Amino acid sequence: MQAEENMLEKTVCETTVEIKNADGLHMRPAMLFVDVATRFDCDITVSRDENSVDGKSIMQMSMLAATYGTRLKIKTDGSDAAQAIEALKELVEVKMFDEPPPSEKKKQ
Repeated sequence: MQAEENMLEKTVCETTVEIKNADGLHMRPAMLFVDVATRFDCDITVSRDENSVDGKSIMQMSMLAATYGTRLKIKTDGSDAAQAIEALKELVEVKMFDEPPPSEKKKQ
């Protein structure tokens, strides 16, 4: 019975985000992504084309080589999947990893 209850609580969410900061997903933004991802218990998978990686692994995230404009699919699977996907989407598209978009970078 316990296992069935846990299965009912499991949620799968999926979204697509676009990298909007000028330098893309280099090591610092990748680490910020992993920091946010590891706050959640759910499994997090990030995909670019056919390449899927663990969103909680800095080494795997850096292998995505996501530059400005790259679209990534984020899939979360677990009891806190919805909260995780919202936090990650905000980090990537709203906060832009606390980095400038391309037009502001040229002005600096």
